[in-house]
Amino acid sequence: MHKDAAHAGQAIYTPLTLKLYDQAVLGLSCRWLWKCPSSALLANYQQHITSNHLDVGVGTGYFLDKVLFPSAQPRIVLMDLNPNSLSACADRIQRFQPQTQRCNVLEPQSFNGERFDSLAMNLLLHCLPGSMPEKAKALDNLLPLMNPGARVFGATLLQGGVERFMMAKGLMKLYNIKGVFSNQDDSLDGLKLELERRLDNVSVQPFGCMGLFSGVVRPAPGI
Repeated sequence: MHKDAAHAGQAIYTPLTLKLYDQAVLGLSCRWLWKCPSSALLANYQQHITSNHLDVGVGTGYFLDKVLFPSAQPRIVLMDLNPNSLSACADRIQRFQPQTQRCNVLEPQSFNGERFDSLAMNLLLHCLPGSMPEKAKALDNLLPLMNPGARVFGATLLQGGVERFMMAKGLMKLYNIKGVFSNQDDSLDGLKLELERRLDNVSVQPFGCMGLFSGVVRPAPGI
C-alpha cells in the first residue's frame, strides 16, 4: 500500500507541472495559502547547507539554484522517486555536476559513495504516506548515508500546531483526497518527537502552515 501511495504523492510532477511549479507553488501557494514565503525556505537552506550535500525530494531545484554554497564546487547528490524532478533539477544546477539516483525513501537505501554532511528533505514529508512515525522511516533509511554531525533540515506542511486559514484547510483536504498530500494527521509536536528520536539539537519552528526543522546527526554508539 505504501509503495503505491508513495508513487501517488509524486505522480503530479510531470514536465508540464514542473515548468509551473516555481510560480504556482513556491510563489503563489507558499506565500498566500501556506503563509510561508519561499524566502523563508531558502533561508533555512542557507543556514544549514554544506558543500557535501544530499538533497531528497528535489522539486525543480529552485533552492539549490539560489542558495550560496560554502565552496565554489560543492558535491551534490539528488535523490527522488520522480524521474522528471531528477532531470529538471539536474539540468537546472548542471554547473555543479550533480549525481542523481532514483529511489523510494520509504525503502532501505544503498549508495556507492562517501557519506554526506548535510541532508535536505524540503517539502517532502507531507507527500509521503502514513502517520508521522511511518514517514520518519525515511530518516531511518537516509541517516546511514550521513556523517556524524551532519545537518538535516527541511520544511513540511502540517495540520496540527500551525495556523491554517480557511482556504489552506480546504486545499489541504482536497490534496489529501487526491493523494497529492498525505498529511491529515501531521502535527508540529509529532514532527518534533520523531526528529528528537533520531537527531540532536532539534529545532522545529512553525511558519504559517509549515514546520521548518533542523537537527544534527548523532555519532555512532561508542564514538
